[in-house]
Amino acid sequence: MSTTTARHNMVENQIRTNRITDELIIEAMDDIPREAYVPEMYKGIAYIDTSISLENDRHIMEPLALARLTQAAEIMPGDIALVVGSGAGYAAALIARLADAVVALESDKALAASSVETLTDQGIDTVAVVTGALNKGYAKQAPYDVILFNGAVAEVPEAILKQLAEGGRLVAIVAEPTVGRGMIYTRTSSGVFGRHAFDANAPILPGFEQKPEFVF
Repeated sequence: MSTTTARHNMVENQIRTNRITDELIIEAMDDIPREAYVPEMYKGIAYIDTSISLENDRHIMEPLALARLTQAAEIMPGDIALVVGSGAGYAAALIARLADAVVALESDKALAASSVETLTDQGIDTVAVVTGALNKGYAKQAPYDVILFNGAVAEVPEAILKQLAEGGRLVAIVAEPTVGRGMIYTRTSSGVFGRHAFDANAPILPGFEQKPEFVF
């Protein structure tokens, strides 16, 4: 089976059948070669609906979870987006098909450099890959219309919520002991409000683990 056929089958059987109705997302996932962003040893399973391991405890999020987050963000033309934990660059490539510009924040310098090479090879020129601590966000280019966490978090840091523009949407999978919660946080003139959109699991992003409780 060709990778083009495998990609189309993934979209038709895993994405479209699971309440992903945004045709722009479906079209993008049917077009972007996920195998270009995964390690050589995993290219054969690039279109299975599972997360794929990278180096240093990093992962490429499973396609359906990423599609659900992206759809929940309601990305519009003209939006400026931040991807936190951009990893190999696949999520940033997807968001770049919907937004005007994407800032892809990555803490691992080697992974960031590799993603720049892949994005360049794929002809994507609206993604700026930057390095820094993931839990700080990237205030230099804030505010953002959309912030997407490319992995699960125990909680969303206030420092990153502050980087949302008014009307902006932050989407993340908040880890729970059993099933995580896909959350949408929206900034209004009255503050930031969160709501549960769907259930999903994803590997925890480094630096966003649950902090241990101290018992005296």
